[in-house]
Order: sequence, then C-alpha cells, then structure tokens
Amino acid sequence: QVQLAESGGGWVQVGGSLKVSCVASGSTLRGSAVGWFRQAPGKEREFVGANSRDGAGTIYGDSVKDRFTISRDNGKNTVYLQMNSLKPEDTAVYYCTAGKRVIQSSLRSPTEYDFWGRGTQVTVSS
Repeated sequence: QVQLAESGGGWVQVGGSLKVSCVASGSTLRGSAVGWFRQAPGKEREFVGANSRDGAGTIYGDSVKDRFTISRDNGKNTVYLQMNSLKPEDTAVYYCTAGKRVIQSSLRSPTEYDFWGRGTQVTVSS
C-alpha cells in the first residue's frame, strides 16, 4: 500500500511559478507510473501530466504543455510538478497518483491508477 502526500500548493500571481511535491510512503515509487491531475470547482478532473513506469517517458495535457514539468527522485520517493507561467485557469486542487499497472497508452486515464493523494490547492490570481 502506498500513501501519497502532496505539499507546496498556495497562492501565486499570474505569470508566476510554483513547485508542488508528492512524497510516497509505505512502498517505493520505483517501477510505478506517477501522474498529476487537477480539479477546479464545478469541473471534471483533468489530466496534467504523467511519467511512465520506467521513468523514461513523460506526457502532458495540452493546457499545460511547455509550462509544467514533472520530475521524480526515486531515492527520496518523491515526485515534483514545476509550474511556470501560471494562469488563472490553472487554479485547482492538484492530486498526485501512482500505479504499477499503468501502461504508456493509459497514462491519461485516472481509473488506471491505484493510489491517490488528498490534493493541494493552487490558486492563481492577479
């Protein structure tokens, strides 16, 4: 069983940057796909990005491509989401997720992941 805990959310001005972290406990993230999703009030959960099980492949949602970067430190059992050039529409609760069975073609599907954090709020305001 893996427990995931996000941190680092907060308030940031439009155009600013923020880095959120997700620490895993109970088991290693090595060999697991790790992903980030977000959900804004009244909207469906949206795919942000994910890193494949072998760590070699990373994909991003169209709305964050070229602005957000996912990285992972297996030694620290931690996944990071670096967010740059933030926009008001990036305001949401950000969730990290992990799963050992997620294949490359299913990285965008939230139902393929086994473990979820409780989320961290990111608010972008002018």
